[in-house]
Amino acid sequence: VQLQASGGGLVQAGGSLKISCAASRRTFNNNGVGWFRQAPGKEREFVAAISWNGGVTLYEDSVKGRFTISRDNAKNTVSLQMNALKPEDTAVYYCASARTPYGSRNVNPYNYWGRGTLVTVSS
Repeated sequence: VQLQASGGGLVQAGGSLKISCAASRRTFNNNGVGWFRQAPGKEREFVAAISWNGGVTLYEDSVKGRFTISRDNAKNTVSLQMNALKPEDTAVYYCASARTPYGSRNVNPYNYWGRGTLVTVSS
């Protein structure tokens, strides 16, 4: 599976942005998918994850209520709608496909990673 994240950009604090992850070569419709982010000088951290059918979602505490993860298996895509963005959300966002039907907060279950898309939130 090849994953391509897109939709990043520059947005003002309080604004919204939607980033997407598209799979190619193979579908990831049977796999959990996660979003992680890495800010400059920091370790990669979990943001959100979704199960194969969208029935189970996980969120990191700081994004709960602001971010929504969703998927469209017909289009082989997973999206992350980000609202009420804060400067501390600035990071490169990566999508990843898990070996299992469910996503995880840990990186271990993920075996395919996209190249990332940069989200910059200005204050």
